This record gives sequence, structure tokens and C-alpha cells, in this order.
Amino acid sequence: MSANRSKPASRKPRADAQRNRERILEVAKQAFTRSGADTSLDDIAKQAGVGPGTLYRHFPTRDVLLEAVYRSEVEKLAAAERKFATAMPPMEALRAWMLLFVEYIETKQIIAPALNTIVGGPSKVYEASRAQVTGAIDALVKRAIESGDIRTDLDPFDLLRALIGVSNVASGPDWPQSARRLVDILISGSRLLE
Repeated sequence: MSANRSKPASRKPRADAQRNRERILEVAKQAFTRSGADTSLDDIAKQAGVGPGTLYRHFPTRDVLLEAVYRSEVEKLAAAERKFATAMPPMEALRAWMLLFVEYIETKQIIAPALNTIVGGPSKVYEASRAQVTGAIDALVKRAIESGDIRTDLDPFDLLRALIGVSNVASGPDWPQSARRLVDILISGSRLLE
């Protein structure tokens, strides 16, 4: 009998396990946004319709769950760029993505303080997300410039700075509505003057 045993091949999670994971992430995002990062993990499991063991099997600690929610939101932003670009005209796609970015900021504001407590800080998480976010808006702005809809001198990062700036001075619960109005102002100001 051979002493060399091959390791079992990595396999995809079962469909039900993947659905449970996605449901936990969505419920956790809503719970963290509504009640803060200290929300009971048992309550999240209950709202997701899974047992605490299932939640802890996927996310052994609060920090792991917080980071997973954050990464999931960034991945949704990156995927939305591609979806919007294929389904909408350039300016509509840019506007839709910027509105989604406002939702991302809402989640990030709740989760960021908790991410700061993770050993080593959140820098590695933020670094990866920054590349995905800037890549998405760069592609959308480039497409709108190529279509002749917006100014050729527009720096995509300026749009992000404006939205992030609104969130950084958020002092009340209505800042997301203000940020959404700002999206329309930014879109109007970016249009090519005729």
C-alpha cells in the first residue's frame, strides 16, 4: 500500500451551502447597516434562516463576517459595472453605478470602524477594493467619453472623491439622499457642453 496519499481535490461548495453563505452575507449587511457592527451574530443567523453552527462554519468570527460583507459589496460594484455597461447607454450606466456606489459607502461607513480593529488593520482589504472600484468607474467614464456624452477632461476619480467627500461629512441620517442628489449634479456637470 502506498504511503503517498493524494489530497482530495478542492471542490465547489454545494449549492445549498453557497445559498446559505450568500443569504448570511445579505442579512449581515442589512443588520450591520441598520444596527452597527456589534449586531448579534445569532440574530443574523436567525434572520438568515440558518442555525448558528452554519453561520460559524462559514464565518468563524465577527471579523471574518465583516470582512466578507465588505468584500462582497466591492465585488457587486465591480460586477455591476460590467452589467450596466452592457445593458444601458453610457450615461445611464455611469449614473446607475454611482448610485450603487452610494449604497456601498453606506455599508462601508458601518463596517470600516470594525475593520480597523482587525489585526493588521484593513489596509489589505481596502487596497484590493480600491483597484476594483477605480477600475469600474474608469471603464464607465471611458465609455461615456468615447460615446461623446461627457467631457474628455473628466477624471473618473474626481467623481469618486465628490461622493466620498459627502459621506465623510455625513452628520445625519439623511446624507445618503444628499449623496444621491449629488450624483445627478455630477452627471449634469460632466456632460459635454454643446
